[in-house]
Parts: sequence; C-alpha cells; structure tokens
Amino acid sequence: MACSIASWGFITMEILGIDVGGSGIKGAVVNTDTGELLSERLRLPTPQPSTPDNVATVVAEVAGQLDYQGDVAGCSFPTVVANGQARTVGNIDERWLGVQVDELFGKATGLEFVVHNDADVAGLAELSLGAGRGLSGTVIMVTIGTGLGSGVFHDGKLVPNIELGRMPGKDGEPIEFYAGNKARKDNDLSWTEFGDRFNYFLQRTARVCAPDHFIIGGGASKKFDKFADRLKIAAGIHVARFMNDAGIIGAAMAAAEQE
Repeated sequence: MACSIASWGFITMEILGIDVGGSGIKGAVVNTDTGELLSERLRLPTPQPSTPDNVATVVAEVAGQLDYQGDVAGCSFPTVVANGQARTVGNIDERWLGVQVDELFGKATGLEFVVHNDADVAGLAELSLGAGRGLSGTVIMVTIGTGLGSGVFHDGKLVPNIELGRMPGKDGEPIEFYAGNKARKDNDLSWTEFGDRFNYFLQRTARVCAPDHFIIGGGASKKFDKFADRLKIAAGIHVARFMNDAGIIGAAMAAAEQE
C-alpha cells in the first residue's frame, strides 16, 4: 500500500502529537498547518520495562500535563503499525506484539488515537513542511534514536513500515544495534566512530534502495555536524528541519487527516 503526501488533505487543527521512543515519550500540541508547537514540548522517560500498561500510563500523563482539551491525538510509535496494531516489537518490550495500540492509548486517555510508525510520520512532516519539500525521486527519512527508524517515499508517496534498521549488520544482528544512538552511548563511541558506523548503514541502505535523498532526523541529528564528514554516499543528505520533533508533528498531521 502506498499513499501520496499530496492526497492527505490536511485541515488546520490544533492536535496533540505524541512520540513514543525507546528512551523517552514526548508530546506537544501542534498546529498541523505550520508544524508549530503550540504548547511546551514535554518529555518523560519511557518506563522500564516498557510494557503496554506502563507506556499507556506515561502517555496519559503526558496528555494530562499538557492539559489537552481536544478529543483526538496522533501517535508516532516505534514498531511496524498496521491499522493501529503493533506488528513488531523493535526497541520496546516484546509484549507489544499484536497489541491494538490505538485502543490501549484511547482507554488510558479518553482520546481517539491515530497511530502510525514513527519514521513514517516523521517523514510525512519533513516532506510536507520541512527539509523534504520539493524533493523528488526516492527519499528516505532516517531517525537516529535508540535504534534507526526509516520512512521510504517515492515521488511523494509513502511506502509504509519499511524498517531498514532491522537489516542484518556485520555480526548478523539488526544493523540498528550497531549504528543507532544507543550503540553509540553503550560503546562510548566518539562522533567520528559513530559516523563511520552510520555511514556503513547508509551505504547498505543505498545499495538496497538507491535513494536520491536521505533526510536525517531523530535526537542525534542535533549533532550532525560532528559526524557529517564521515558520510560517503552519492545521495543528497539533508538535516531534518524539525529534528527530534518531527515525530510529534507528523503524528498530529496524520491524526488531522483522519478527522
């Protein structure tokens, strides 16, 4: 299934966007026309263990602390998501497999939830309002967080749930265990060493997908200048305009489209 950015038909709304990650759960109220955050950006730690009930409790706390008065919320979630259901577990607790995420968060908050894969909605925000505006061909959004998220777009059409961070790396384990931000921290890597690992991921991805452009987002994108010189690929590389807020903004935009 593919959907076109141009066909989403966004309505300007003020929507709560929540981004669930392996280490933090972030939220803000978003103007879906401009991507502006209309509230503070609240971040709470992802509970450990990150079971469905534990995460739902924190999601409800984020919505409550932001005093959101709407009735619908968008959620960026770090797994393959189909019809609001988690189809993989990624970097969160294995008990998420098969959970109907939209219903769980809806019960916890009293809101109607629209849930999509995290990198897919981050890419949606960037191609609609950010660094990807005007880019053609194949564009891959890469979010560097606990692991590596990816959203693949071709001529503005999203091909959902392409988890390139799950490709096998040098040791046969998912490549995000080698080149994600958690790996950088766990192995006390310098930014140069991390850049070499991330370059390996980009080269593998380019070999498989032959993209015209990469957009780099997620928490580590704030330090892009510290490892940019290690990236040796032919595709254009762009830093996300919304950086680590792209998931929040894209989640809100996707929820607005379904209103």
